[in-house]
Amino acid sequence: YEAYERIFTRSGLKFSPVEADSGAIGGSVSHEFMVPSPYGEDQMVKCGKCGYAANVERCEVMPPAAAAPGSGKLEEAATPGATTIDQVTAFLGLPPQKLVKTLLYRSGEKVVAALVRGDHELNEAKLARVLGAAVEMADAALVEKITGARVGFAGPLGLSGRGVRVIADNAVRGMADFVTGANKDDTHFVNVNLGRDFEVDDYADIRAAQEGDACPRCSSELTVIRSIEVGHVFKLGTKYSEAMNARFIDEAGTLRPLVMGCYGIGVSRIPAAAIESSHDEHGIIWPITIAPFEAMLIATNPSDAEVSRAADALYGELSGRGVETLLDDRDERAGVKFNDADLIGIPIRVTVGPRGIKEGCVEVKARDGSFEEKAPIARAAARIAELRGKMMESIAPKT
Repeated sequence: YEAYERIFTRSGLKFSPVEADSGAIGGSVSHEFMVPSPYGEDQMVKCGKCGYAANVERCEVMPPAAAAPGSGKLEEAATPGATTIDQVTAFLGLPPQKLVKTLLYRSGEKVVAALVRGDHELNEAKLARVLGAAVEMADAALVEKITGARVGFAGPLGLSGRGVRVIADNAVRGMADFVTGANKDDTHFVNVNLGRDFEVDDYADIRAAQEGDACPRCSSELTVIRSIEVGHVFKLGTKYSEAMNARFIDEAGTLRPLVMGCYGIGVSRIPAAAIESSHDEHGIIWPITIAPFEAMLIATNPSDAEVSRAADALYGELSGRGVETLLDDRDERAGVKFNDADLIGIPIRVTVGPRGIKEGCVEVKARDGSFEEKAPIARAAARIAELRGKMMESIAPKT
């Protein structure tokens, strides 16, 4: 965990370690390392007050208070062609919070009905944890076989008598006089109530956390942030070593199972996440530790013999000091080279031009805007190496 924190810090990433689901690998404790990005494929939730952070699959959702029993009469309502929450709410003139979705899943040889409120999303990872087994959404044929209706009209009434285990999200416990599918094409039930109209086998936290949910640690509001996962660590304990009889003899001569861990790092994701975290309208702003080059040396007019000689000499000095440098001596206008330098995003830009040669200096500029100065040609290489060192130190892990 701490090693990964140092790696990602040194890579210049703005990351958050979050509690995560161990999935099929298992283990007692698991953490993912997330980098916020609007283009990420994952989501994390964070509490701005206490610092709680978790993958949306892992985040605990606080259960609501149980609702008072409803008094409405159970009735059928015709809902022709209304198979989605939006269609049903529009047809009946009710908010999605008054609907309960019935989602059928296979779990091994068994069928499970998962109930979630209309404005909530089922979290399959949580459902699998409750069942202790993998789950697979039922196909249309199985839904019709179990319920007698097309997909979109399934409901919980009568499912227990058909050998289906009914698991409801905790939020359903806080509902009364709600709407469900009627297990009949183009039909829904209204004024459905727990206990009176159907029974739930188990209540559990099986929904995905949402923006504004209460933090499970301090009850403040949670924020949902789309992110890129760049690393994942698991504490496996002795789960696999016990099964494989993988043991060692400790210093006391006692035979013990190996304590194992599992560690994954997204090597190819790190540069992508770095770019997402650090860029502007002109291009990439590479962290110096993972940049393809540390400095970009631009000869603005390479056909000028003095400029060419000075650029070549400085390139040699920088290479001698271990500064990884890209020399741009193309026969292009200076503006094109500057734009390309911003686009590529190499951390330090060094410009050698006729005016600078006359003044006896070169221009040194940080891509991130942290410094811009003129350095005497005689000590330019030393100054650039010094600035590189400071940039390295600025993102070095704190010991």
